[in-house]
Amino acid sequence: MRGPARAATRYDLTVADSRDPVAVRAALVGEAARLRAELGEPIEGPGQMTYGSQAAAATHVFEQQRDLALRDRERAQLRQVEEALERLDAGAYGVCRSCGKPIAPERLEAIPWAATCIDCARAAR
Repeated sequence: MRGPARAATRYDLTVADSRDPVAVRAALVGEAARLRAELGEPIEGPGQMTYGSQAAAATHVFEQQRDLALRDRERAQLRQVEEALERLDAGAYGVCRSCGKPIAPERLEAIPWAATCIDCARAAR
């Protein structure tokens, strides 16, 4: 299921202190669990089309394509979350993987799985 019900299942990723490894781990583990649950939901395929239902079939195909795109995004985000947990275990959490400088605590509070500082993220765009 996608849409409003989906937003209600999101974990609160607010990390009060991005330097607290326990709080960071809890946020990351919670987000990984949410993403795995989302990825486990089936995507409904288009049903049998009957005469006169072309518009309904087109809508269903559009929704299926949207759900597949969201699933791809969730897979990528899950990889980022898992990599952040690995960095946390390795003692490299909060260090930009591009320039080696510390990632601003505000950035980590907003995106706990961020792997780069804001300057490197902007440069990568």
